[in-house]
Amino acid sequence: MLKEIIVSSAGNRMRVAVLEDHVPVEVYFEPPGAELVGSIYKGRVENILPGIEAAFVDIGLERNAFLYVKDARVLAGKRGGRLQIQQILKPGQEIIVQVVKSHFGAKGARVTAHVTLPGRYLVLATSVQHIGVSRRIGSPAERERLRQIAAALRPTGMGLIVRTAAEGVGEEELRHDLEMLVKRWEDICVKAREPAPRLLYRDIDLLPRILRDFFTGDVNRLVVDSEALRQEVLSIIADLGPELKDRVFLETGPDLMAAYGVEQEVERALKRRVWLKSGGYLVFDRTEAFTVIDVNTGKYVGSASLEETVVKTNLEAAREIARQLRLRNIGGIVIIDFIDMVEERHRQQVLSVLEEALRRDRVRSHLLGITKLGLVELTRKKSRPSLAEMLLQPCPHCGGTGYVRREAGEELSIGEDLPEDANNSLQRQTGEL
Repeated sequence: MLKEIIVSSAGNRMRVAVLEDHVPVEVYFEPPGAELVGSIYKGRVENILPGIEAAFVDIGLERNAFLYVKDARVLAGKRGGRLQIQQILKPGQEIIVQVVKSHFGAKGARVTAHVTLPGRYLVLATSVQHIGVSRRIGSPAERERLRQIAAALRPTGMGLIVRTAAEGVGEEELRHDLEMLVKRWEDICVKAREPAPRLLYRDIDLLPRILRDFFTGDVNRLVVDSEALRQEVLSIIADLGPELKDRVFLETGPDLMAAYGVEQEVERALKRRVWLKSGGYLVFDRTEAFTVIDVNTGKYVGSASLEETVVKTNLEAAREIARQLRLRNIGGIVIIDFIDMVEERHRQQVLSVLEEALRRDRVRSHLLGITKLGLVELTRKKSRPSLAEMLLQPCPHCGGTGYVRREAGEELSIGEDLPEDANNSLQRQTGEL
């Protein structure tokens, strides 16, 4: 698979796209003023909600952050089968927390007291004594080698997670990465001596994060649109991965994102209906609780039988759904209504194709299978706003429902435009006067 990263700074706005076989699968840009997932704050507990085992924490932003009991650093024992939040937190208490989910709408950011610091090869877990190795490293021998190195390097009282980029990396490089993370945590602890609320550490900006997390050995090309940006990239990867400098390319032009089809795919990803190459189509509907995806044959009529037409449409839809989940950055519960298939082997085939396509996604997802009604359920971790949440706003006329009142429907409204006497009569009949 050809994997490319496209980086554009046109218009003083950093935009990044990840392409697989020339097809955009992920896009990133940082909205101004948003708190970054991964940033660390010293906050003050404002109030406790025992009924939902959570607390609101003032971290100095417009909205208080939301902290679940299970995400508090020191867990208390259980009483009557329930965690006792009063034993863990109390109003006015100062606590170090890390943003794990950006704010959305009227909801503040979600935070955790289990602070982790990611590096190029390792993640330092400051509150647990655990060794983990990325599941994307397939070789059992390599996983065991890295596990042993991590166990030898692990700081006392902390844990380590070995990232995918560490595959094939020697102990000395891992040690250097860890030393940098330990020093960063020590600096955070020094800053934490000051009173709350206070920002202790802001996760690095978009370009360094992309280079740290995405620009690894499996990337064939990284393309930038200015010489200044190329020099910035080369400066950053001088420490992260100097062997990758020959994969950095400069392409000048009026719009790099449009040239690689990214702008077109973003516009397509903002639409409710997505057409498949076969002539079938997908329909995306979002609710407060989950996202629903409906699969339809559309213009595709096949050439052999109904079952063959349905299976081919569903297989194409499964691959496109996995890509759209990444491109739209849809998180939470997802329900997929594939076209009904008669044979069980065909249903399992579609599930297998969907599962395989989801493995390319860096964001963790869990495929739950098919319900009794024939619906496919899956969950995808949500840590940052979706593409639609970042680029769209609710319609002021319909309030985001997609519907406005028909002109004929205005005649059916009750009370709103009635004369005052009629309103009083209506209220008496309903017991309001």
